[in-house]
Amino acid sequence: MARPLASHGPLQYVLLPTIVLAIVLPFLWILMSSFKYQIDIYQGSWVFAPTLSNYIDVFLSRRSDFLSNVWNSLVVAGASTVSVLTLGALAAYSLHRFVWAKWFSVGLLGWLLVFHMIPVMTLVGPWYLVFRELGLYDTRAALILTHVTINLPMTIWLLLAFFREIPKELEEAAEIDGCRRAQAFRLVALPLVVPGLIAAGVLAFVFSWNEFAIALNLTSRATATVPVGIALFAQQYEVQHSQMAAASIVATIPAILLMFFGQRFVIQGLTLGAVK
Repeated sequence: MARPLASHGPLQYVLLPTIVLAIVLPFLWILMSSFKYQIDIYQGSWVFAPTLSNYIDVFLSRRSDFLSNVWNSLVVAGASTVSVLTLGALAAYSLHRFVWAKWFSVGLLGWLLVFHMIPVMTLVGPWYLVFRELGLYDTRAALILTHVTINLPMTIWLLLAFFREIPKELEEAAEIDGCRRAQAFRLVALPLVVPGLIAAGVLAFVFSWNEFAIALNLTSRATATVPVGIALFAQQYEVQHSQMAAASIVATIPAILLMFFGQRFVIQGLTLGAVK
């Protein structure tokens, strides 16, 4: 019988706060730096006069392309998320409902799992050559295609777990009532996996929004996304720490809002099937 948490002694009062501080302190340091002048950062001042000039520089300075970076990230993350959900839902439904040879379905799901574990940097070189030959290098379309590729395996696995929870009898009853297979999918199955779509959509958008390695290699200044734009505040002879901190804080807002909205669905999706 599991011991209650309260009987674990002082460990919970030491370990848990330590973990929380290790997670929260770096973010608080960046937040504090975003309101400092550059000289205060160099001097490591804990007491300083807060300023909003860093945020003003990030959004309004002629040297900053941050608004363009935000637009590029919104387009890439939004389009790739919609594409991933569409393809992922169709693929997961097909793998669960249609009769596929076992070697094909098991082999495909196994390959998706292996592909999801491959370091992204190993794919950047081939993608660079392919997109350059196709004339898609330095375009948002290239980024969307790559983000769909890297997020699709996770989406298929996640949605497959949700489709497995739907009794086949519901769709069979709809087909007896006159629905075609496509209508049964759209009117019966798809509404029942909305929590899974929200969970997969939140994860795909956040991963795409934060992706850095591919965007750094496949974009230039005009098509750079937010993570690349933040990195550009560090030049060869000058590192704008305060502006970089302000841009980093702004960049975390969409991810925090999405995770706050979809936290319940993400936890449900990641733990689905763990407890029967």
